[in-house]
Amino acid sequence: MHDLTRVPADNLDETPVLTLGDLCRTCTVHAEWVIELVDEGVIVPHGRQREQWRFYGATLHRVRVVQRLQRDLGVNLAGAALALELMDEVARLRRLAGE
Repeated sequence: MHDLTRVPADNLDETPVLTLGDLCRTCTVHAEWVIELVDEGVIVPHGRQREQWRFYGATLHRVRVVQRLQRDLGVNLAGAALALELMDEVARLRRLAGE
């Protein structure tokens, strides 16, 4: 398992540091669920084969948002994907507006 405390914070979102196993352990989820997130387009791994998949640090945030949406609101993966898309768009618009 990678030690995320050793990765500089400014590189955490830019460098794919997490394997599928690392992501599962860090977020306490099953690999099948993560694969569903990839299939739904909620998260995007770097690498073609599952054994080669690496995830960026920002993936942790996205996975935790999906966990909260499912746990607190009962949102399915398609709904979570849509919610994340809308959150990303709001963040993009705020950056454009200079907030």
